[in-house]
Amino acid sequence: MAYLGQGQRVQKVMVQPINLIFRYLQNRSRIQVWLHEQVNVWMEGCVIGFDEYMNLVLDDAEESHCKTKSRKQLGRSMLKGDDNTLLQSVSN
Repeated sequence: MAYLGQGQRVQKVMVQPINLIFRYLQNRSRIQVWLHEQVNVWMEGCVIGFDEYMNLVLDDAEESHCKTKSRKQLGRSMLKGDDNTLLQSVSN
């Protein structure tokens, strides 16, 4: 809990990761997923499904390579939760 002067208090709210993924699903947000052991590759797509293990199903998925600046269209893909390092929303 954080405190402000003169008796006012501001409470910080923690967002659970599963709630954030659910928000991406509801908003049909395009997200970027960084992969665990492939530092030069990331995936982009819209979340259309997930489970409690953070396995993700992405629609219109693309694989992007950092070094070669190339993109490969994959369509609908499933990413295992163990491989997901970072999820972030991207603007189209």
